[in-house]
Amino acid sequence: MDASVAGVVGAAIGVLGAVAGGWVSVVGQGRQQQRQLHAERASRREDARREAYGALIASTKLLSASWWRFSDLAWDEQSTPEQWRASFAELHEAWVQFSTAVAAVAVAGPVAAAEAAEELRVAMYDWEMAGMDWFSAALREGHGQLPEYAERFKEAWQAKRAPDRAFQHAARQALGTEEP
Repeated sequence: MDASVAGVVGAAIGVLGAVAGGWVSVVGQGRQQQRQLHAERASRREDARREAYGALIASTKLLSASWWRFSDLAWDEQSTPEQWRASFAELHEAWVQFSTAVAAVAVAGPVAAAEAAEELRVAMYDWEMAGMDWFSAALREGHGQLPEYAERFKEAWQAKRAPDRAFQHAARQALGTEEP
């Protein structure tokens, strides 16, 4: 083999080596970019879930506090129907926030957290209906000292406690913060 053929073969081998090395580098970079994109997506999803779960927990507490304020007003002999109506308007706003937060959890997922949020919504709705019935009866009667309505209200409050805890458990599992 003369020197010119050897030079061409050597150059060809060099080019193939450079192309192969470049290809390996591009593939490696592509995999690294994919891992980075996956990590960023997972981080954004976790942030969205934390925000949605926190909003649901906060709005549940706000709605609960609003219902207890109404209960206190209803039992207060000095309270008036106008005060009950004002309290009811506050309750309506708290319900809107709560309902919005449930929808955000349904979007943020995962399915187990969304299902737990829906169970909490149903329990809070039952409590809401017991409170609305009490409110209506108080308006009819002119006073809120209505033990049968207060008892149903307290029963519905007790019934919502388990779904509330179940949602928090599902949220911790989704975020990977549940302790073994």
